Amino acid sequence: MKDLLRYSLFLYMILVFGLTFFLPTWRVWKKTGIFPITFGKTGNAHDFTGNVFKMLLILLLGMGAVYAFWPKAIDYLLPVWYIRHPSVQLTGVALLFLALIWLVVAQYQMGLSWRIGIDEKNVTDLVTTGVFTYSRNPIFLGMLVTMLGIFLVLPNAVSLAILSMSFVMIQVQVRLEEAWLRTQHQTSYAHYCRQTRRWL
Repeated sequence: MKDLLRYSLFLYMILVFGLTFFLPTWRVWKKTGIFPITFGKTGNAHDFTGNVFKMLLILLLGMGAVYAFWPKAIDYLLPVWYIRHPSVQLTGVALLFLALIWLVVAQYQMGLSWRIGIDEKNVTDLVTTGVFTYSRNPIFLGMLVTMLGIFLVLPNAVSLAILSMSFVMIQVQVRLEEAWLRTQHQTSYAHYCRQTRRWL
């Protein structure tokens, strides 16, 4: 059972990456000719968050690979022993399953407006239907639940650091994107903000 969980967690990470990063990127680029990843290499706050997200993704995949293929090495990541319990891990698995469904639905409903970062060159439609009726940032919300689920399945200092840093950087990125959307959509976005919470 433990071996199945180890390999499944790593495969889950790859699946999430494929369904919520590669597939939407390909879909938007194929249908519009626009490459939707907008983070650059400047030193501004937007590009800094992009670099941090890349680092966290590499760290997350690295931890998943270590857990899958070198399980004894995971003990060097300072496990949080007092919450390493089957019921806690089962809760984490449930959160991962729900988060994946939520993310795929949100990605699909965002359609061709989907971007990674702020697209200052192309005007995108403001999406307010579907899961966006309940949350202004459903994709970021799904990412946070995913990170929480991974921490519960594999509680250690690294997964806690990834969860904590993801929370901080997503908070920063959300506020950067909100400021941009206010500029782009003005009264319609202001109305949307009054009708829909930032998270839930």
